[in-house]
Amino acid sequence: MNQAIQNLLTRRSVRAYTDRMPSKEDIDTICRAGLYAATGMGTQSPIIIAVTQKSMRDRMSKLNAQVMNTETDPFYGAPVVLVVLVDKNAAVTPVEDGSLMLGNMLNAAHALGLGSCWINRAREVFDSPEGKSILRELGIEGDWLGIGNCIVGYPANPEPPARQRKENRIHWVE
Repeated sequence: MNQAIQNLLTRRSVRAYTDRMPSKEDIDTICRAGLYAATGMGTQSPIIIAVTQKSMRDRMSKLNAQVMNTETDPFYGAPVVLVVLVDKNAAVTPVEDGSLMLGNMLNAAHALGLGSCWINRAREVFDSPEGKSILRELGIEGDWLGIGNCIVGYPANPEPPARQRKENRIHWVE
């Protein structure tokens, strides 16, 4: 089977990580894969905040947890958080563009032997005063829509097997 297709069929969401940091080269490769995702009308409006600094990662984790009214780590101990934001004023299809970017990054992480998982609540985090403050601290100006977080790291456990796919989800018109 083609390696790209095999990668798509075997990727799983990982929800437990070691504290070992992936290489900067691997993180950059994952981000670059995200930059090559399709965007509506070729706007290339999504951006990635690649967070490897533990204090910022923990700060974002706390904000994300607050949205869920919990104190647990919504990033499951992953040392890397790749936040996807889309310029509200430049994107024709912001949610779709950011979602495709996240999908590319999830698959790229798997192709490199790393675990990953899409974590929601980026919208709520970056709509909050604290989230907007983080963007200002990072020098990111404008009106941004949080799409999601791609957490990345080395899995603490073997990836789970795929769940059985539901029947009758392909409808042919021939």
